[in-house]
This record gives sequence, C-alpha cells and structure tokens, in this order.
Amino acid sequence: MTAKTFQMDGHDVPFEEGQSILAAALAAGSYVPYLCYHAEFKPHGSCKVCTVKVNGRTQASCTTPAREGDVVESNVDELNELRKNLVQFLFTEGNHFCPSCEASGGCALQAVGYELGMTTAHYSPLFPDRPVDASHPDVLLDFNRCILCELCVRASSLVDGKNVFSLSGRGITKHLIVNAESGKLADTTLSVEDKAMSVCPVGVILRKRRGFKAPIGERRYDAHSISEVAVAHPEDEAK
Repeated sequence: MTAKTFQMDGHDVPFEEGQSILAAALAAGSYVPYLCYHAEFKPHGSCKVCTVKVNGRTQASCTTPAREGDVVESNVDELNELRKNLVQFLFTEGNHFCPSCEASGGCALQAVGYELGMTTAHYSPLFPDRPVDASHPDVLLDFNRCILCELCVRASSLVDGKNVFSLSGRGITKHLIVNAESGKLADTTLSVEDKAMSVCPVGVILRKRRGFKAPIGERRYDAHSISEVAVAHPEDEAK
C-alpha cells in the first residue's frame, strides 16, 4: 500500500493516519521548531512556535492533522521571522540570563533562538518580579525562566497523577504555581522520580546539588543543534 503523503517545502512527507503535521515532519527528518510539544501528551498549541502554512492558511503544526495532498510551508522567511519574534517575546516576558543559568546548553528556548538566528531579545525587557522556591529538599523552582508551556502541568496530572503544578492568572499576569495552600513546593507530593521533573524545556525545575554538572562541550545542544537532535531522535527530544 502506498503511504499517504503531504508536501512540505517542496518535498513529500509520509504520514500515518491520525499523525499531526509536526509529528510526521519530525519522523521524516524535517525539522519544525517547537517548544510546548511533547510526544506523550495531546498537543494544545500554546507556544505557536511550530506555526506553518497549510494550503495558504496559518496553523499550529502540532495540532493540525496531516492530510493527503496538503501543501505545507514551514522553512520560509515569513514564518521563521514570526517564530523568532515569538521567541523574543518569551525572553522579554521572563528573566532569562543564559550565561548564569544551569540549563544553558540544554535549554530548548535558547537552542531554538540560536536555530532562528536570534541575537537579541529586541524588545525592552519587562523584568517581572518572580520568586525562587527553594523550600523542597531536592528540587529548586526558578519561576523566572517559565515560558508557560504547561508541560510540567500535564506531566504531573496525566503521568504522575499528582497535579503538583498549575497556571494562574490571565494575559501578562499568567504564571506557574504549585498546588499547596502555602504556595511552597515543599508542601506538595513532588518527587525527583516524577515525570514532571524531566519535561521542562528551560531551567525552571532543577535538581538540587547538581547545578552545572555537565561541562561545556557535553551539554545537550553543544555538539548538535536542536534541529539535528530533534530529527535524529524525535521522540527522545520531545521527552
């Protein structure tokens, strides 16, 4: 049986029934930038970094089912500029100081920024007042780096069954919280073995006493760019 395909940037991309454009593209070795997508969870298109054009209409590739005969544009200047602007906004809305961050070199936000040719946040930083929660004996939460991807929220709910994390507020006031009356991570049931510990694409959820353990040159995106890592091992990269 001939595999169903859609066309992306002039190339045929095979797909399986029910597969999204993003998942099919990654499996076929074609990189589409993303931040909030995770292979184990139902996508909800919150970051919009994976935006493509399908038959001329702008859509999030993680939530758009692949369909035979569709014509998809992805790696074009217009969309890459849009993606870069979205990433710049994320840097502006948080407090991201890459040189001093434990996640530097292994951070998806930083790596996608490099991939898109971002050299400056461009917009004036907001410098929000966000706390650091060091109350847990084994885990540090640095809310300054949160990009509201909801991966920890979904992992804690769908996999761990604990609902440790949630989002509160709307618009520019939206922020990550922990579900404890005190508001402190120490008063939750989070464990270092939880799935929520491993899904953060930036440097919000950190194991204590392991900061800067990986030396420069051995960090996740030191030897290979995020596009190379994502298409080589799409499921691993999303986990």
